[in-house]
Amino acid sequence: MRDALLRAWTRRGALAWLLWPLSLVFGVLSATRRTLYRTGLVKTHRVGGPPPVVVVIGNVVAGGAGKTPVVMALVQHWQARGLVVGVISRGYGRHTTDCREAQGDSLASEVGDEPALIRRSTGTPVFVARRRIDAARALLAAHPATQVIVSDDGLQHYALRRDIEICVFDDRGAGNGFLLPAGPLRESWPRPVDLVLHSGAHPAFAGFTSKRALADFAVRQDGTRLPLAQLQGQPLLAVAAIARPEEFFSMLRARGLTLTHTIALPDHYDFDSWMPTPDKGYTLICTEKDAVKLWRGHPAALAVPLQFAPEPAFLAAVDALLDAKLSSPHTATSETPAHGHQTS
Repeated sequence: MRDALLRAWTRRGALAWLLWPLSLVFGVLSATRRTLYRTGLVKTHRVGGPPPVVVVIGNVVAGGAGKTPVVMALVQHWQARGLVVGVISRGYGRHTTDCREAQGDSLASEVGDEPALIRRSTGTPVFVARRRIDAARALLAAHPATQVIVSDDGLQHYALRRDIEICVFDDRGAGNGFLLPAGPLRESWPRPVDLVLHSGAHPAFAGFTSKRALADFAVRQDGTRLPLAQLQGQPLLAVAAIARPEEFFSMLRARGLTLTHTIALPDHYDFDSWMPTPDKGYTLICTEKDAVKLWRGHPAALAVPLQFAPEPAFLAAVDALLDAKLSSPHTATSETPAHGHQTS
């Protein structure tokens, strides 16, 4: 059923039109919820400020669109500028329910796979909570010098007031343009945002672009690196529990690697009970996101990092927005700031 829906979301075929009446109901509920926040009938929450400046990085389509690589790229970019940055997340897939800080050795089951990856890759403080406002306040209490708070996902989480909104799309774009469940859209598009960034190689419409490529090396559990060239010709078992696992497999093959077996698992799969086939003749290879969970039971697995680079014009544009907020008092609003624009 999942695969059928994903195919239906790419075009306005029979299944999409069959589900279209349900999407109208979804649209009414979504618009009503947004209106309640816009009019103040439902309360929004400001973290504090100025600063910190709250930057929300999300998408309007169901499923992953490459938000977390964007979060890590921006965090590292702002760290290089000398800014104090923190990240908040709901911690999707974790087994805990409290508000907590992700540590370098935190398990994905405790904080979520993406927060664990962000913390290990950037070293920046990362807090998770059911309500992002709770995560933001906890972050600020523990790290009061924080200048920028980045929310990994949360574009539709209107309870958190934000200063800058960045909407990320992959090559699917807005799909067939229908709302859930007839299409992939969580809310109508286009809608006002500050910046649009495409994470794929073939943007579906206008917006800033980026480049993605696998690193030239794989990473062992102890942090040491192994050049991918040394894996060429070896039988490999590639496993991926991400939104589009076939893309990862294709990128591995493009680097000249031989994939004897490939296993695609649901996004955020916990790997707690997963066991590979008993064949010992292969090397297990995976994504960095999966490695934070897979290494617990399979410490010999190799993780191949994804190198993500937004175009310089995007970094210049987001820096201009951020610097304007940092240099003058601002009042975060639950709606996109007046200077926001939409790209379709």
